Amino acid sequence: MKKLDVRLLRMIKNTKGQFISIVVVIILALTIYGSFNMMADNMGNTISHYYEITNFGDVFVEVVRIPRAAIDQLTTIEGVEVAQGRVTADVPLRVEDPNEKVNVRIVSLPREDYRINELYTIEGREMQEDVRTTVVLEQFSEARGIQLGDQITPYIAGREYPLEMIGIVGSPEYIYLMENQQSLLPTPERFGVIYVTEEFAQSVLGFQGSYNEVMIKIEDEHLDRIDSITDEIEDQLDRYGVRRTIKREDQLSNSMMMEEVSQLDQMATSVPLLFLVVAAVIINIMLSRIVKNDRMAIGVMKALGYGNFNIMGHYVKYALAIGLVGAVIGIIFSVFLSQAFTNLYIQFFNIPLLQMDVYYIYVLYGLILTSVFCIVSGLIGARSVLRILPADSMKPEAPKAGGRILLEKVKFIWNRISFSWKMVIRNILRNKKRGIFLVLGIALTFGITMLPIFMTSVWGNLFTIHYGEFQTMEYNVDFAHPMNDNAIRELQQIIDVDHIEPKIEIPFELRNGWRKQVVSVIAVPRDTRFYHFTSPSKQSINLDTRGMIITEGIARSLGAQIGDEILLKSFMPDQEDQLIRVSGITQQLLGSNGYMDIETMNDVLGERGIITGALIDSQDDVSLKLQDVKNISLVQSVEDMKNSFEEFMEMMIYSVSILMLFGGILGFAIVYNTTIISISERIMEFSSLRVLGFEKNEIYKMISRENAVMTVLGIAVGVPVGYGMCYGIVSAFETDLYKIPLIITPSSYVFAAMMTAFFVAIAQLATIRKIYKMNFIDALKNRIS
Repeated sequence: MKKLDVRLLRMIKNTKGQFISIVVVIILALTIYGSFNMMADNMGNTISHYYEITNFGDVFVEVVRIPRAAIDQLTTIEGVEVAQGRVTADVPLRVEDPNEKVNVRIVSLPREDYRINELYTIEGREMQEDVRTTVVLEQFSEARGIQLGDQITPYIAGREYPLEMIGIVGSPEYIYLMENQQSLLPTPERFGVIYVTEEFAQSVLGFQGSYNEVMIKIEDEHLDRIDSITDEIEDQLDRYGVRRTIKREDQLSNSMMMEEVSQLDQMATSVPLLFLVVAAVIINIMLSRIVKNDRMAIGVMKALGYGNFNIMGHYVKYALAIGLVGAVIGIIFSVFLSQAFTNLYIQFFNIPLLQMDVYYIYVLYGLILTSVFCIVSGLIGARSVLRILPADSMKPEAPKAGGRILLEKVKFIWNRISFSWKMVIRNILRNKKRGIFLVLGIALTFGITMLPIFMTSVWGNLFTIHYGEFQTMEYNVDFAHPMNDNAIRELQQIIDVDHIEPKIEIPFELRNGWRKQVVSVIAVPRDTRFYHFTSPSKQSINLDTRGMIITEGIARSLGAQIGDEILLKSFMPDQEDQLIRVSGITQQLLGSNGYMDIETMNDVLGERGIITGALIDSQDDVSLKLQDVKNISLVQSVEDMKNSFEEFMEMMIYSVSILMLFGGILGFAIVYNTTIISISERIMEFSSLRVLGFEKNEIYKMISRENAVMTVLGIAVGVPVGYGMCYGIVSAFETDLYKIPLIITPSSYVFAAMMTAFFVAIAQLATIRKIYKMNFIDALKNRIS
């Protein structure tokens, strides 16, 4: 082994604490990089494979009623491979607890052997021709504890229909099981999907020989023109009352899953880069200090014939050793963690199959990325080797020029400060670079700690604002079909109502030039007490008779502004397209809707007194009393959604703990290394203080005071850093389905500051051995580190 390599091993041994702390940061970076990338790829590939074997549809069209012959005609459109009809409806389910409201979506299975959206049988047997049997979605059966052979009883049009469950299945449509876009979270114990024969669905739901939904498969070579094909489909089906057209990319479950994969990709890039940058900066500072302390040894090596290249390579090897050790361990961890995390994701999202692969390309990328960071930081940190001359290195290094700091000129303050505090203040102000790095490191620790604290309050804030400020009704009732507004009086006879308002909710296609989007437009009374519209600047907005309020997401998607006229295209038969003015743009955190006055909606529809539901405030048990009402398809309770949210919050604790741990490790590495470097630089100073009578604990207190001052400054700087990180998360994770509110309470800042101070204190305690083990007498005798 070469002499310099032997010296390298000794250098690693002598700085093992710093070496290990930086290695841990790199291990975290590579573990996150490898595991998240592999997990995203495994998730994406598993979903794609699942879609392929279940023949997931490309376009879904909801209609009022359509005969089979009209569906068969869709295959004449160029690019349409297969078109199939089915019947779907949301109905109540009879359960043991009469106070519990459970809804199921009944979905008919086409008679054809080749089916779009084929079911994946997990347990039991496939659907047969027996009309009294059903197969149930896995998430619902697990949440409700339904077993094979059990009887489930949907309540349809005032009658009970007992069905025997013969199978448990998965569906590509319901990987992420949500009832609708307004659902905040999946609630599989209160909403499920059951599959029945076509004969049963058409008979009990009143669709003899017809359907209310069309599933379409597009030929692969025509997928690039799916928008134009969709327009042709809508034109051909217009006479059958198109309610909504949904492409695969906009399908609720698929969009949520693709968003999850996209977020994993973002995390796999941003977090590792942050950790590697921190590690590189620490290596740079540490090597520059080591080179400075090794000044005389470097001069001796040069005198013995070692060149600048060899000596720089010696120190760069130290940096590279940190990177390679951390990278190898991190990659090994990432392989196992990616498998464990992917399994958890697959189980959480209920994908009944798994494609698990190890992507060795990320192993290569991780090694290259880490090596580049460490080599560059090593070269920068060791560059002062080039300026060291053998003859000059034998002389003591000239001390830095000193002078009075500004505070010393303020005598009435300076004279009241103790000697040890004077040394603390002077040292901080005379080592600005080290102080700035420590402050920024602590600020970064504060920011990373702030993120999980902020994320724990995100869903609570979203829930509170959307269901407590934006819309304030206690119950949202949907009718099975449009009814006369006399239904409001009938509801008041069934339940005790504090306040009730009619509503119309109908899907429209909004167009502004070439841009278009299908949204549900909700019409309520102009003086509604249940909806409170506010602009992005927090100004109140009122409904008027001449326009429509749209959400920020729709405005952005359509490129529309207040005062613009947009085209309102109805999917109902014989309805002409109309222009309507954008009268306001409102904030809506959950979902995207248009809103208009109910009388204006009646003018658009050309009918008077038609409503599709009601909004209710009541102290009565609305869900129970409306459970058996024939024409009511859905009663949505805000209280039920609140209970589901509380269950979800228990799951958030685990992810928060992991993120908090990451912030703690980063803060520990920064503070520990900076403190160790400071001690190594000032060993002569501390030795002199020992000769003057200072105890070891007094020296340790002095270092602790310096770090305490830096911690206070770091937390102060960390406040805007943490806010910026939270803002970045809000911007990155905003989707058409939800918008995260940027609300950070003072208690969040306080808790983040406490956690940051705790991490700093742990790192400070880890350096105490360095002080107590230091041989101050030897330090005065020998200047070579």
